[in-house]
Amino acid sequence: MIDQSKFNLTSLWEILFISTRLGLTSFGGPVAHLGYFHNEYVLRRKWLDEQSYADLVALCQFLPGPASSQVGIGIGIMRAGIIGGVVSFIGFTLPSVLALIIFAMLLSNFGVSEAGWIYGLKIVAVAVVAHAILGMAKNLTPDVKRKTIALFAVVITLLWQTAFTQVGVILLAGIVGFILYKHETMKETTAGYWFPISKKAAIISLSLFFGLLVTLPILRELTSVNWIAMFDSFYRSGSLVFGGGHVVLPLLEREFVPSGWLTQEEFLAGYAAAQAVPGPLFTFGAYIGAVINGWQGGLLATAAIFLPAFLLVLGALPFWNALRSNSNTRAALMGVNAAVIGILIAALYHPIWTSSILTATDFAFAAFLFTMIAYWKLPPWMVVLAGAIGGFLLNLI
Repeated sequence: MIDQSKFNLTSLWEILFISTRLGLTSFGGPVAHLGYFHNEYVLRRKWLDEQSYADLVALCQFLPGPASSQVGIGIGIMRAGIIGGVVSFIGFTLPSVLALIIFAMLLSNFGVSEAGWIYGLKIVAVAVVAHAILGMAKNLTPDVKRKTIALFAVVITLLWQTAFTQVGVILLAGIVGFILYKHETMKETTAGYWFPISKKAAIISLSLFFGLLVTLPILRELTSVNWIAMFDSFYRSGSLVFGGGHVVLPLLEREFVPSGWLTQEEFLAGYAAAQAVPGPLFTFGAYIGAVINGWQGGLLATAAIFLPAFLLVLGALPFWNALRSNSNTRAALMGVNAAVIGILIAALYHPIWTSSILTATDFAFAAFLFTMIAYWKLPPWMVVLAGAIGGFLLNLI
């Protein structure tokens, strides 16, 4: 199943080469990424079997953070230990990080709010997030009870827009999910399998995850160092995201736009640009960091927003066999996933819709872009390119 032989430098170079190639070519979002991983690691190279891959995907969807990146980290760990996980992460993530840092630095030479192509990218964000919501809602809110949870999440998130609202909504939804679904029959899980991580290392990782989550805000208040404030904001955003990269949007928006670290136009332009590059959507954090503090800020943001995902994968792997068979945990997660849909809908309205769709022409253009990605099945980079060109042309009218 998994090769438990001694890890060596050749294995690490192999992981780096393959993950970098995937990082350069994996367009289409988290679901597409998982398809690329399956084809490369399961079908082609047979590094793990079908059931091991399915179980690893299930774990990463259960944890907060970027699911596709966590699957890549997990495969690297299973292949070559912790260093293999780090190498796998670097290969898959670095291409889009570099692209978005360069994009952010180029934007500093333009008047962002006046550029027509930026106007088009803001409308692209409407189409992309709407498409993501519809796709996720089919799986995460299939019944009336979960649709109702999503509805209340929308209402609460829109009416009380504070830094703690999303956390409270997710916790409440977990409790409601536990109450509603704890007696439902769950699909039987299969036998356990091996991970090259000790339970002691897992406990240290989980302790570090929660320790940073608590101490970073305290350090931020006790000091006036911008780097600590940035690290805290990105780390907290990466720690509280259930449901994939799109859910990080409202968390990052509320962390950085109201405080004046970047403008609404800069935020939405970067979010749209993130759709045009391969790799995980969490690399949007690199763009924000670069806008604030240049390439150094971009690298710091990348480390901070992905660190929770890495610590959680390391912490959860040895315990996953027991956790995945716990019906109470899985019932709570059903409520959490429904709330994620509500948070996404709220984010679609504010800030995306309210700052992008101002006229009937804007709405018509957004509908055209939505059709490109949802029905014509065109790749995201083509939709982004069409948005930039269309925005430029509309700005001339």
